[in-house]
Amino acid sequence: MDDRSFRPRFIEDISSGRVNSGQSKQDKINTDRFKQRVTVSRTRIPPLSSNQYKQFSQRSTSSANLSSTMSLDNNLVNQPKPMLNTTLPNSTYGRSIGGSVPIPKSKRKHWVGRHKVISSFLLIVLILFGVGGWFGTRIVGDLNKVFHGNIFSDVQALFSTTTLNGEAQGRVNVLLAGYQGAESDEGALTDSIMVVSVDTKNNTAFMLSIPRDLLVHIPGAGYQKINYANTVSNFNQSGYFKGGMGQLQQIIEQDFNIPIQYYALIDYKAFEDAVNAVGGITVDIQSPDPRGLYDPNVDKAHGGPLKLPNGPVTLDGLQALALALARGDSPYAYGFPQSDINREQHQRQELAALEQKALSAGVLANPVALTHLFDALGNNVTTNLSLADAIAFAKLIKKVNVSNIKSYGLTYGPGQSALLTTYYSPTTGDSLIPKAGIGNYSQIQNYYNSITSSKN
Repeated sequence: MDDRSFRPRFIEDISSGRVNSGQSKQDKINTDRFKQRVTVSRTRIPPLSSNQYKQFSQRSTSSANLSSTMSLDNNLVNQPKPMLNTTLPNSTYGRSIGGSVPIPKSKRKHWVGRHKVISSFLLIVLILFGVGGWFGTRIVGDLNKVFHGNIFSDVQALFSTTTLNGEAQGRVNVLLAGYQGAESDEGALTDSIMVVSVDTKNNTAFMLSIPRDLLVHIPGAGYQKINYANTVSNFNQSGYFKGGMGQLQQIIEQDFNIPIQYYALIDYKAFEDAVNAVGGITVDIQSPDPRGLYDPNVDKAHGGPLKLPNGPVTLDGLQALALALARGDSPYAYGFPQSDINREQHQRQELAALEQKALSAGVLANPVALTHLFDALGNNVTTNLSLADAIAFAKLIKKVNVSNIKSYGLTYGPGQSALLTTYYSPTTGDSLIPKAGIGNYSQIQNYYNSITSSKN
């Protein structure tokens, strides 16, 4: 019978020879083997030759302890001893454990390249949160407010290869709508409606304004001005956005035959704050009236009354908001011969000026300006764009010459080129209808087709 009291209990007992002399012959054999393994594990092993490594790998396939880091010396490798209780050498890069096939160089380069990308991103994050500190966290927070994200989705967006809806067909359309916010008496009524269209094949873009007073049929409400569509908050139909912007999307797609892939609903407060964030914008007023523009109907809270001379003028946020709202519908106003059409022209003009100023070196290099700009967006913009979509859209816009973005509107008046005419009803008041008749939008459809044609 085996006497377990004679077996060594500690490695020190073996290495120092402090083993009970009464141990059995088998115990002594086990002790000698253990001492040999301890000695091997403490030996500095020179690199193995390919033949040695191959021989060793074949003999080690039945190793009982793959996690051990013990190695064999050259003498043990050369000895034809069983490898059952021998552990594998440390794995090295480019060589798989228990095998002799190295990782292909192409995969090594791919791994190294990806490693560099990840390292670069981590460096950016450190700079953003370390050097930028408070500014960086504010910007990231604003981005997540707008694009419904978090730090994990933000990281994924940076490496995303997202293709935008409509990009494969050659055109991406974004519906923009501006409203005065909950504090205004008009609530969710959209004072400005615009389609930003990007030709992804020819790298061109245009803005098309849709008059807020255009009569359209809204399900459940009859004929109403199109700015009423956003108030239908319970709209929920497959294939469209949810809420009021989905109702507006459905009308534009079905009546005007203009496909819409994305939207952004913007509180006018965002426009005012964004203009202030970039230090103001400069626009060139070209009113047909030599006195310039004047509209006493714009209230003081929105920068009114508006009064601007012709020529280049620099506007702060409140002045820019006043110009965006003014349409000269007062008997004392001047400089707005086409009322709402003139207002849409000014809105597109200001939007282009804001875009150019926001992309200027003075703003991009100013963390305070950038933080205020993102604050303006984060607090006042609702969109269905994800951050990955926004980055992909930014890449598209980067290819477009901003100064060449064209501006269009649905004109009205007695001229042959006019698409709309004035209309009045006790229910809707002063409004606009298609020149072809109420509910007949064929001329608007043809107009959109003409400006998106490859011949244009």
